Amino acid sequence: IGGFVLRLCLDKYFFFLLVVFITGVRHVSGIEIYTTSEMEVVNGTNVKLKCTFISSHPVSPQTVIVSWNFRPLNSGVDESVFYYQETPYPPEQGRFKGHAVWSGDIMKQDVSITLHEVVPSFNGTYICQVRNRPDVHGSNGEIVLKVVNKVTLSEISILAAAIGVSCGVILIVLAIIVAVRLYRKKRLENSIEMNPQELEWKGRGVL
Repeated sequence: IGGFVLRLCLDKYFFFLLVVFITGVRHVSGIEIYTTSEMEVVNGTNVKLKCTFISSHPVSPQTVIVSWNFRPLNSGVDESVFYYQETPYPPEQGRFKGHAVWSGDIMKQDVSITLHEVVPSFNGTYICQVRNRPDVHGSNGEIVLKVVNKVTLSEISILAAAIGVSCGVILIVLAIIVAVRLYRKKRLENSIEMNPQELEWKGRGVL
């Protein structure tokens, strides 16, 4: 009996630890936010600032709160860009008035915005903050935006161009090799066709 009681107590203790562990995991779990680290956009064009998230709680337009803030290059003071709570709230004043529009879909866990007709003063860091009550813990997403007069080639673009040029050169070389072989084969066939006639002429003493 004593062993049975001891085993029962241990089982209950194990169950208690399991409940505490699960509760603790649920408590520390937070929202995961995904953004591009850097973007480059041409002055006067539009750019979509992509931001998506994953939450451990059910998502709905009533529970999600989204804040987009802007940190200029030469200043540590953040400026509000966009706000969402059940409905989008575009900025009514400041540099982003008439420029920032909602491009997300809460049910698809997408809280992106689009900046229209960007100008050099939009250079800086854009901070995407998402809260899905009661899931309010988690880090923010940050995008460094560079407004330029002309888009520079990225390393990936340069690599792709180099691969394309290399493939083109290889195709040209292969085409030349095939053409030379076909030409030689054609000459060989012509030589074989002419040989019997040449032998006949030699027999007659023509040659």
